[in-house]
Amino acid sequence: MKISGVDIRPGNILEHEGGIWKVAKIQHTQPGKGGAFMQVEMKNLEDGRKTNIRYRSQDTVEKVRLDTKDFQFLFADGEAYVFMDQENYEQITIAAKLLGDEAAFLQDGMQVTLEMYDERPISVQLPDQIEATIVETDAVVKGQTASSSYKPAILDNGVRVMVPPHISSGTRIVVDVYAKEYVRKAD
Repeated sequence: MKISGVDIRPGNILEHEGGIWKVAKIQHTQPGKGGAFMQVEMKNLEDGRKTNIRYRSQDTVEKVRLDTKDFQFLFADGEAYVFMDQENYEQITIAAKLLGDEAAFLQDGMQVTLEMYDERPISVQLPDQIEATIVETDAVVKGQTASSSYKPAILDNGVRVMVPPHISSGTRIVVDVYAKEYVRKAD
């Protein structure tokens, strides 16, 4: 599907120079002289390269439609992760670099969504929030106000987050996977 250069939005998947790119940021610029253009920052979903491209309003770009499929995380296998298709129970192995830092949040049996292009997985969508247990946190410093002071904590998956002072080791909390932030205490 072709779209105009000024209709590009963050999150769009575009075909550019024979590769598949995900739009990270856009900036619409209308200079005093000349035509308006869209400055687009993109990341290649196959090899991780980043680029900045300038599209004018008359330029068209191919927007890619991805197929999504639900999978279940089974286990880590060295530098790869194994997932099972929820429909036909086939297993698929995905390289660790495709998940990036979010791989630390994978939990046994977790439901994820794979985005596929030509039957090839190009990205993994984890749930936005997960529950985790705090294994280590600093003690509360007397005299700090509860409203604005957060303290560092380490989760059972090794990820470091900032938590309110009343949270202690052993507490289960809900964490935002993509922002790596404390959301609330788990029920």
